[in-house]
Amino acid sequence: MTTTPRPTGPPARHSNAAVAALLVPLVVGTAVAVALGVFARMHDPTGHSIDVPGFSSTLAVKTWLTTLAAALAIVQVVTASGMWGRLGLADATWTAPVHRWSGRLAVAATIPVVVHCVYAIGFESASTRVLVHSLLGCFFFGAFVAKMLALPRGNLPGWSLPVLGGLVTVALIALWLTSALWYFDTHGVGT
Repeated sequence: MTTTPRPTGPPARHSNAAVAALLVPLVVGTAVAVALGVFARMHDPTGHSIDVPGFSSTLAVKTWLTTLAAALAIVQVVTASGMWGRLGLADATWTAPVHRWSGRLAVAATIPVVVHCVYAIGFESASTRVLVHSLLGCFFFGAFVAKMLALPRGNLPGWSLPVLGGLVTVALIALWLTSALWYFDTHGVGT
């Protein structure tokens, strides 16, 4: 078995241009998060925005869509780990397409949820759980926008995409914990 020698000097420094290129996605993502929060807080909530046949309530719809998105986020972590060579899947041709499509489906599942949250409920702070959930929702979409803007840039530091993807995933799982888990605990698992 042959091994590739590791560099023995100090860790490579990223150029100022590479770090500066990351600032654009971060600034735009932050602006999206703040804009969502401000809009949700400032407008008058409508109280209702989505109905899906087969579900007992809007909360049930949001709960199951968020659960679907969280499950797809786990697929995202596994396939990203595979693409980065962490699971011995680096040569598997299926990891990249599954990663892309599970991400698209996860975000698609969150769109009706955020529309309802922003338009029908607004930014709430009635309890610690609700406040944390509202903040996480804004953060999730801001982090998602930052990751999407960072993807096509080839000059970013190598750690940036895994970190941004990790932030998106952690925010989505935390959203699930502060909403769907609470719903299942208080209302049961039914639709």
